[in-house]
Order: sequence, then C-alpha cells, then structure tokens
Amino acid sequence: MKSHTQAPLIVEGKLADSERMKKESHFLRGTITEDLKNGLTGGFEGDNFLLIRFHGMYQQDDRDIRAERAEQMLEPRHAMMLRCRLPGGIITPQQWLNIDKFATENTLYGSIRITNRQTFQFHGILKGNVKPAHQMLAEVGLDSLATANDVNRNVLCTSNPVQSSLHQEAYEWAKKISEHLLPRTHAYAEIWLDKEKVATTDEEPILGETYLPRKFKTTVVIPPHNDVDLHANDMNFVAIAENGHLIGFNVLVGGGLAMTHGDKNTFPRLASEFGYIPIDKTLAVAEAIVTTQRDWGNRTERKNAKTKYTLERVGIETFKQEVERRSGVVFEDIKPYEFTHRGDQIGWLKGVDNNWHLTLFIESGRLIDSPNAPLKTGVAEIAKIHQGDFRLTANQNLIVAGIPEHEKDNIEAIARQYGLISDKVTSLREHAMACVSFPTCPLAMAEAERFLPSFTDTLDGLMAKNNVSDEHIVVRVTGCPNGCGRAMLAEVGLVGKAPDRYNLYLGGNRIGTRIPRMYRENITSKEIIAILDTFIAEWATYRNQNEGFGDFLIRTDVVKPVLNSAIDFYEVQETV
Repeated sequence: MKSHTQAPLIVEGKLADSERMKKESHFLRGTITEDLKNGLTGGFEGDNFLLIRFHGMYQQDDRDIRAERAEQMLEPRHAMMLRCRLPGGIITPQQWLNIDKFATENTLYGSIRITNRQTFQFHGILKGNVKPAHQMLAEVGLDSLATANDVNRNVLCTSNPVQSSLHQEAYEWAKKISEHLLPRTHAYAEIWLDKEKVATTDEEPILGETYLPRKFKTTVVIPPHNDVDLHANDMNFVAIAENGHLIGFNVLVGGGLAMTHGDKNTFPRLASEFGYIPIDKTLAVAEAIVTTQRDWGNRTERKNAKTKYTLERVGIETFKQEVERRSGVVFEDIKPYEFTHRGDQIGWLKGVDNNWHLTLFIESGRLIDSPNAPLKTGVAEIAKIHQGDFRLTANQNLIVAGIPEHEKDNIEAIARQYGLISDKVTSLREHAMACVSFPTCPLAMAEAERFLPSFTDTLDGLMAKNNVSDEHIVVRVTGCPNGCGRAMLAEVGLVGKAPDRYNLYLGGNRIGTRIPRMYRENITSKEIIAILDTFIAEWATYRNQNEGFGDFLIRTDVVKPVLNSAIDFYEVQETV
C-alpha cells in the first residue's frame, strides 16, 4: 500500500456491515433499552452487541469456563467490560472511592484495571448491573461515552508531575479536545441516565450520522517525555512551550499499531509530522483532521479503515492540504522538539510547586486484593486521606499527585503496608507492559497479562546473570495483533498467535519512535527466552555507552530497522 496522490479520495464498493448498523441505530440507540429488559440472556443481541461499544462497553465472557458451560448446555457467562472516559487520566480521591466500592460490590472479579489508554476499566459487570454502573459514574461527574468503537476515544496527556503549570495547561487542552469531539447524540443520557428524550432531532456535525470509519485515538504530549506513545495514535499534539507556558502544538497524524496476521495490507505505522499550529487553532485543526478522516476513510474494509491507511492511500500532503482547507489554518514548520524518556519514573518526585508526587508501579495496571498484596484496598486507604488528585498513566501506573511535605511519610507508609511500594521491583519490570488477553478478551490468541510476571522473572534472571539489572529493556506482550499492549513500539515485542506461541519482534527503541521487525514467527516462550539469553549477553558485553537493547540489535545487524512500514515492515531478513 504505497502512497500516491492520484488515489481516489473515497473508497467505492460495498459498505462494511458496521456502516449499516450505525446508520440504522438511530444515533446509537438501537434497541438497547428493550434489550436491557430481556432476562432470558445475559448478553446483548444483534446490533446492540456492537452498539454498546459506543457507550463504552464490550460484551465478554470468561473463556476459562466457556467449554464447561457449553457442556452444561449453558450460554457463555456474559459480562461487560466498561471503560471510563477520563481525559488526561486525572481523577479525584472521592471519585476513586466510589469506583472502588462499585468494583467490590458489583463486578465478578472485584478488580479495577488501569489501562494504557490512561483510564480505568471494570471487568465482569453482569447485565443487571450495567445501568447502575453508568449511573454511579454520572453521580461522581464521570461517564463512559465514546471510549470504544468508531469515535475519538479517551484523550491521553503526558502525566508529567514535575512541570505542574505546563502540565495543567496541556491537560486542559486534552479535556477541551475530548469534549469538542464527543458524540452529540442524546442516546447515552436517555438509555443510562433516564433523561427524557429531547424533541429536537439529533445531529452529529463533526462525527456524522454514521460516525467515523474506525476507532480514532488522540494524545497531548509534553516533550521530552513520550509517556503516551504518540506513534500509536491517529492525532497527536506535541506541546511547544515558551518561558514555561504553552504557546502551540506540533501536529502529528496517522500513527497506529494494529495489524492482522497473514494480511500484508495491514501494518503498524508511525505518525507523520504535519506542522506547527498556535494554540488558539487547536480545536479547528483537530476537527478538520477528524472530519477529513470521516469523509475519506475506508468504509468498505474495516481492516484498512484507520487514519494511517487513509494517509498511505491518498498521500500525506493531500491529506494535510485538506486539513488546512477545512480548518483555515496553514501549518507552520515543525518547531524543534526531542524525546529522551518513555515510561514513568517510579517513586517520589518533587514538583515545581514544592508538592511531592508518588508514582506507584501497578503491574499490568491490575488493582486487586491478593493475600500478600491487597493493592486495591491500599489505593482506597490512600484515597481516604489524600487531598490532591490521582493521575492514571498511559503505562498503567498510578500517580498520587500533589502531596504536601507533611503528608509524604504517611502516604508512603500506607503504600508500603499494602504492597504498593516494593524495593525489589526491577527497572525491566517497571517498563514492561501487557494487554488483558485471557480470560476475558474475545480476540485473545495467547496469554499476555497472566504470562507477563513469570516472563519478566525469567528476563530479570538473564539481566542479573549479565550484570545489567540496573538497566532496562522495553518489553511488551500482546495476546493478538490488535495492538492493545503496544508491542509494536517495544524493543522486544511478543504478539500472540496461539497458546504459548508468539511472533517475536526486535529492534524498537527506548523512546518509542521506531517500529520493531519480526525476528521469528510462531515460536514458544521457551524459544524466545533462549534467543533473548544470547542477545542480552551480547548487549551486556559489546554495547556502546548508554546504548539501548534495540539500538544495539540494529547496529549489529541482528535486524534491519523498519524505515517505512507500508513498504518494508514485512521484508524478510535472515536471522542470525
């Protein structure tokens, strides 16, 4: 799929069935209200199965017990995953306590999961508790509107607790972008919050009657911290500051990581630089990018419907010129910026306002109470006394932000008491990430979240053996090729193909600006460990000063760098 400006702006052909579903949904209402009253099944039926995604939910079932229930002639144990809309990941302690209470009392698993979309998810909400979940969120000033399906999803923002004033400005823009691009339909309020139907006709001036061709993701990022992995997203605003205050954004468009096994028309892609805009043009440009993708995106083939494929089909310059035409804004040259860090700095940091910020490492973002580590209760105990805010990070961690000096020791004591701080966590483990995968994700092909702890244990052993335990390698595991674990921006990426079988990708970099290349296909975790054993030993011995693992593999020709993923991502290379 090579870029060329002569390609048709609109893909002709038979529309995907999802387009019919959206058009017939009466602005996302469908028959969800009637379906809620159906006690014969624990799930949603027909189009409603997909429509609830626009309202922030996915219907799932526990795959660990699916076969057992089938033998008993029972339908799968359907339950919903609900994802909150939380631009920039900021939440108050009081909101958190309400969320914690709901998770304990109304979900099958009793857990809260911090996602790499900088928000939280409930897993295991039975159908009868779905409406109360939405009403609980509304009572504390939150919602789950547009956190899934063909809309602009939760807007990420660099957590950056040190530069407090700049972060606050960037966070406010993340909220403005989120609000500006939300669906205008009244369906969410009518179905879940029992609001009376508004007599006026629904309109969607930005998203359109059939919404976007595919999901759309947005970030606001403050250099030098690429903690949101901007290249995984459709639209990115890179903050440009002057004298500590935000003056505008560099705009990057067309990033995305999802692909399909065996389909070379799908591939991960880094976002392309469009140019710089002053801050007062942000919403106009955001709207123009979204509407251009709305009108030009592929509605015949969902696998090729994301913004990255539109750019590859019509050409970057053609897309950019259309954004300029629609917004009335001419992009200026990109302002200088540099990324030097990714991930979160675990532990204590002091901000410019003299308050302290404690970043807690939460493995895979899973907050649940276990006998030796009652993590979920620990966060609730902190929430009871904390007067600042919580910040969920795009790396699945939790920042207790805005702690005055006199509360610092008290907060740390609680965190240690409940296992939220451990001096034994290695740098490699802190930088590792996994998607949910089994047992709840219907797309999972291999383990990810449940596999990651033992996998990192083994890698920690290899690091220790080679005296590099104080170093880190960015390792990510995803249970399928849809990209949720962001393995396509890792130095070592595992993409699931079958139980205990993964494609191994190598050669990304620490700052998340290079896509790794497949090194071996469809191999076991044991085979992966053997390969990494060799390469970690070589890296430890022959690396240059401060040279990351992925950079070392590129320099020593273990893998070739991916230069243009639309052309060379699938290029076969002899392994060494």
